Amino acid sequence: MRPTIKKRRKKVLRVKICRLCENHVKSVDFKDVELLRRYQTEQGRILPRRITGTCYTHQKMLAQAVKRARQLALVP
Repeated sequence: MRPTIKKRRKKVLRVKICRLCENHVKSVDFKDVELLRRYQTEQGRILPRRITGTCYTHQKMLAQAVKRARQLALVP
């Protein structure tokens, strides 16, 4: 008998672009609740870079802004 070989499909990789860099955002404000909610789950957790595609510097700014907004109860 011949051994069966399973063919695997290649994953199509999409290059993720930082939307904040694209829009020339210099800083992320903790009072911009609509922007912060876009980068959070329904439970209020911050989405990681590998999912959102944000760059390192903007991810740090987002995390800091979300934490400040949580302190003031602007976001969950």
